[in-house]
Order: sequence, then structure tokens, then C-alpha cells
Amino acid sequence: MKGLWGGAAALGSASVAFGSMLWSQQKTKPEKAATGSNLADTSADSPYELKLVQILFRHGARTPLKSIPDVMEAQWVPTLLEPPPHTSIDYVVTDLQGGPRPPAPIEDSYRKNILSGGTFPGQLTTLGMQQLYELGKRLRGRYIEESDFLTSTFNPAEVYVRSTNIVRTIESAKCLVAGLFQQKQKAIVPILTSEAESEILYPNYHGCKMLKILCGHRWAESTTLPDIAADLQSIQSELGIAAHQKVDFILIRDDMVARETHGLPCPQVLDTWRDKVEQRAVDMMCHIFEPSKRESLQLSVGPLLHMLVDNIEEKLQGTSSEPSRKAFLYSAHDTTLIPCLLALGIFDMRWPPYAADLTVELHQNRKTNEAFVKVSYVGEDQLIGGCSAVYCPLEEFKRVLSTYSLSPEDYHSHCNRTVGPTEP
Repeated sequence: MKGLWGGAAALGSASVAFGSMLWSQQKTKPEKAATGSNLADTSADSPYELKLVQILFRHGARTPLKSIPDVMEAQWVPTLLEPPPHTSIDYVVTDLQGGPRPPAPIEDSYRKNILSGGTFPGQLTTLGMQQLYELGKRLRGRYIEESDFLTSTFNPAEVYVRSTNIVRTIESAKCLVAGLFQQKQKAIVPILTSEAESEILYPNYHGCKMLKILCGHRWAESTTLPDIAADLQSIQSELGIAAHQKVDFILIRDDMVARETHGLPCPQVLDTWRDKVEQRAVDMMCHIFEPSKRESLQLSVGPLLHMLVDNIEEKLQGTSSEPSRKAFLYSAHDTTLIPCLLALGIFDMRWPPYAADLTVELHQNRKTNEAFVKVSYVGEDQLIGGCSAVYCPLEEFKRVLSTYSLSPEDYHSHCNRTVGPTEP
């Protein structure tokens, strides 16, 4: 088991496969906090009344998961991780039932290594904290200042906060809540986390045997694909990386983006390789994820999609254990967002920026009471593949998600089935 969790840490936010066989060439720029403007009307004049909002977001900027070997290392000094005072709130991390925080094997594996400069890999930086605070402020504008949908002070009965059990996502959730409510809280903010084996806020290779079988062997295979292998050999040579070093485009991209985002020096060679690094990293993930295989997406985000729909149904039917709940906040990863975007048919072929948010709103027509779902990504409304309009009738939305959604029972059944000789 130690080896499995160590591998998860090495892969980090890239540990879960995703992608599409198409590639839209875009110049890679330093990752910034996602920005955007949601122009949809939330006023009383709108024919739609907002009933529930669910926000799935990526953590903010962080230290790299691993430095590129044999090149000048950036100095990741502790002062880069100092929390801004305005992101401070009173919070507690618990398990899903409100008990003690579960063990965190992925976080533990990060802390077995120290980057040059003295910090751990995968840690949220001051810049990342500010990015999530700014996202919270943007959400405040929409859901508090423009619409009075949420009260201006945090109330745990109204807002549910869940995170993966990793420090950078927990801290990101804290910073978003600080921005959303401007540090005003009625009670301590509970941030709920799951046992590692049952986590559904990222594709869980370690909790789902079949997902590991489907995607695991393709990780190593992806670096041997002719075009990727040729480019990897070239960039290793230009960077002066010894042939025996284990390196791939995902590792290179991760360190490159982390450095650029924080204004730290990057090997000059990467100036000419930036676009290719981005492209090849996505090519690798395309190969790993096998987008043509429905089951890979199902096992990656099926339980999460099922939970989003369940939350909507409970709100409409009045069966929620918290009838006054209006918002669910889920702090997660890029590899959570991308399979969800693929399932919704709105993946834009770009790596989700730090603090990117995927927002799912439930609305009801004020006259007919018909339910509609509206999805936005980084603040921009999206037309879901299979939906007739941006305000997607609920039945259409459920039909779209039914291709990939899995109930907990079906998920465990799929995860535990065997495939004979293909099982490693």
C-alpha cells in the first residue's frame, strides 16, 4: 500500500488520467487564477429562481510535485507559503460524519521530500491562497451582493464544504470561504474529508481496482509512443537530463508552470519548448485516459456526478437532511475537473488553471416550477452537450450525465469486478 500512495503523490494532480484525442494548439502561459464574468441574471426579474448551487473548484497555485532532474532548481522558500491575514477563518477538518480527520497518506508522502529552498512538494502558496480568496469574492458578488441568495455570514446549515484530504485543497477551501463571506461566520467552518480509499473527489486508482487496471499500464506506455518518445528524448538532451532519469512531459510541465506562475527562474530551453510540453502532457493523458472507453470516465467521476444529481433531487423533493442548505463547495483538483468537463461535453482542451471552478446551478421557472440546470466554467455559462439551451431542462441534464454517472453500489461493483488475464 505504501508504494501505491507514494505513486499517487508522484503523479499528484496529474495522477488521474484525462483528455481527448484532439489537441487545440494554445500557447502555454503561466497559470493564473481563473477569472470570468457570469452574465446570467439572478435578480427577481429573471424568469428563473435560483434554488441550489454546487461549486467544484481546483486548488490555487502550489509548489511543484517534483523538480525537473539535472536542471537548476528553483528556491521554494517558506516565505512563499505565508498565509495572508484576510484569508484567516476559524475552521475544523473532520471526516464525513463530523468525527476526527482521517489519515492522509498522499499528504504524508509529500512530506517525505523537501524541495530546494526548504518547503514540501504540492503545498499551497501565498499566491494560491490569494487566488482562492479572489474566487470567493467573485462568488460573493453573484450569490450575496447581486442576488441575496446566500446570507452574508457563513452558516454551516446553509453551506456545505468538502475537500480532498490534502493540505492544499483544505487550505484552498478555507481561503474561498474567507473571500465568499469576508471572514464573517456564524460558527466554526467544518471542512469535511473522506477516507483515502473511498475518496470520490478525484479518480481514485487506489480505491478502485478496475480503474487502476484500465489506466495503470497505459501511464508507462504513454512515454513510449513514437512522437512523445522522440520529443522526450530531444527535450531531455537539450535540458541536459541524464538518460537514466525518470522524467516525462507531465513532470516537466508541472515544474515549469509552478515556476512561471511564481516568477521563479525557468531553464531557458523551455522558452522554445513551452507549447510542445503542454501538447505532449495532454497527449500522454489522452493515451492514459482512453476517452473512447466509457468505463474509464464512469470510474473516474461517476460517483461524483451521481452525488451532484442526488443533491439536486433532494433539494427539489425536500428530502435533504439540511432543508436550508443552498450551496455545496467541493475543493478538488485539475484531474477532478477535466473528467467532469469531458462528461459534460465542454472540455476546452486546456489544462484547468489554478482556482478554476465548475459551477452547477439548479433553477426553477417561477411560473411553471419546471427545473433547469445551468453550468458555468471559470465564470462563463456553458451549453452542455445534449442540452437544448444554457438553461438545461433537468431531465435533459440527467440524461447527459446518465452515460457516466454511477451510484455507490454500481461503482463498487464495477471497481471490484475482475477481468481475468488482463488483471495485473
